[in-house]
Amino acid sequence: QVRVVESGGGLVQAGGSLRLSCAAIGSGFSTNAMGWYRQAPGKQRELVATISSGGTPTIADSVKGRFTISRDSAKNTVYLQMNSLKPEDTAVYYCNLRYSHDLYGSLRIDSWGQGTQVTVSS
Repeated sequence: QVRVVESGGGLVQAGGSLRLSCAAIGSGFSTNAMGWYRQAPGKQRELVATISSGGTPTIADSVKGRFTISRDSAKNTVYLQMNSLKPEDTAVYYCNLRYSHDLYGSLRIDSWGQGTQVTVSS
């Protein structure tokens, strides 16, 4: 079974910074993409930032210039550096891993973390 383990998050004042980490754990898999989504109360889950296996990032317009996604391929880990945080960034942040597995050929599978709360106070 392939799973992701999140860390980071917490409470920070507006203008502050936080870093989220997400590690993929398992065997026999190949990462297609890995990244972060968020869901605020009463809103749909939305993409924040992802990075492809080739290293190409996709960043939501709402966080461009403030958030940076990076990865350590050797550790199957991605990081989300969040700077200049705003109260509207408050949400539960979910790590997503999209992968292929030796057992299932070209089928792409999503694995989600349990979520980590990020709260930005004004």
